[in-house]
Amino acid sequence: MVGSEPEVRPGRIIGVLALAGIVAAVMQTLVVPLIGDLPSMLDTSASNASWVVTATLLSAAVATPVAGRLGDMYGKRRMLLVSVLPLVAGSVVCALSSSVVPMIVGRGLQGLGMGVVPLGVSLLRDVLPPERLGSSIALMSASMGVGGALGLPFSAAVAENASWRVLFWVAAALSLLVGVLAWRFVPAGRVRATSGRFDLLGAIGLGTGLICLLLAVSKGSDWGWASGTTLGLFAAAVVVLLAWGVWELRSAEPLVDLRVTARPQVLMTNAASVLVGFAMYAQSLVVPQLLQLPEATGYGLGQSMMAMGLWMAPAGLMMMALAPLGAKLSAARGPKVTLSVGSLVISVGYASSLLLLGSTWGLLAVTIVCNAGVGLAYGAMPALIMGAVPQEETASANSFNTLMRSIGSSVSAAVIGVVLAQLTTDFGGHLLPSEDGFRVAMLMGCGVALAAAAVASLIPVRPMNAVPEPEVDAEATAAASS
Repeated sequence: MVGSEPEVRPGRIIGVLALAGIVAAVMQTLVVPLIGDLPSMLDTSASNASWVVTATLLSAAVATPVAGRLGDMYGKRRMLLVSVLPLVAGSVVCALSSSVVPMIVGRGLQGLGMGVVPLGVSLLRDVLPPERLGSSIALMSASMGVGGALGLPFSAAVAENASWRVLFWVAAALSLLVGVLAWRFVPAGRVRATSGRFDLLGAIGLGTGLICLLLAVSKGSDWGWASGTTLGLFAAAVVVLLAWGVWELRSAEPLVDLRVTARPQVLMTNAASVLVGFAMYAQSLVVPQLLQLPEATGYGLGQSMMAMGLWMAPAGLMMMALAPLGAKLSAARGPKVTLSVGSLVISVGYASSLLLLGSTWGLLAVTIVCNAGVGLAYGAMPALIMGAVPQEETASANSFNTLMRSIGSSVSAAVIGVVLAQLTTDFGGHLLPSEDGFRVAMLMGCGVALAAAAVASLIPVRPMNAVPEPEVDAEATAAASS
């Protein structure tokens, strides 16, 4: 399946892996325009339809660290190609679905493919010359913003003017294209010299703990935060993840090497990543609602779904535009500084919202500033992680960092959801989030971004090559095992 080793051409490799990141981000925003119509489309309740979003979140959380570990063991390109398969299969299943169960299955399969992003970032370290690494990591990280920027207006346009099934057929075609290009143009990179034993029990334990945690976080507002189900899931998550941690520390071949993640540079970077993930997602929840609420509310801007997507698109593109600047800043001052500056820029964007919430142009400025900061921060995180771990553990470490960002985003969705649900106003007999609710949410984003900057400033940085790196050529390993 992997085929012969492609010629190393840095520009082409970066382009293919950036496309993989864009496609992964498109998958995440694909169903946003359909959320309100899903119950009628699938002949189900709104509660059941919400699992179309939740299924992707849960499966991605489980699959990402597993894909990273397998990438270190068996080759990152190989696992990237394997990860493309559920993206294609899940998109096809969704396109053919007429009821909620197959749609949830398809979306779960799409989530299994989300490991392509940390795998792609880790591949860059394996196959690119050092002088190209910083800029390429920043570009790859920024590709997620471009995917979100393009995915939302595209999905809205298709949903308004064609069959919703077209969305998933296009997603399947894009995923297949990524797989073909990666097979044709991306080298295999390196694999880790291990006994080849995969920590299945560790994977099951981490998956179980994450599912309990993220289910409680994402569904707590529906089930009630004080309900037995929600509290039971939180308790189960604590117990299972603690037991998982003990198992990983005792395992000779752990799924996640907790001793590596406990290194100060890795630990502090992951802590900052949780906070940046929270701050990044807060404005993603607030701004679309403000743009689409009726003007009669006094603070809504009355935009259509399509217009909302177009107003938010420049912010995602800003992440890509700032990638070279972030790489230059990291090269000159170090990725720690870039992460701190990015977090501060996010906080400035949120602070400016206190003056700019009343117009579409104002919200455009807020999202551009916030996403400029996210672009800087997201480009610095993989560089900090890879500066602290051996090369043969880059995929696993980057995948765990991606998981930390996802947990931050999930907690943000829950917390901001509670704020907007509590601070409401009556509009024609319907309860809508109030203007005060939106302002409180934006202030929370500002505060969390400042906290991320503070944590980032405390990261003790070590040189990129300070860790000894036993290297194994992927092709030689494959030849030896055949």
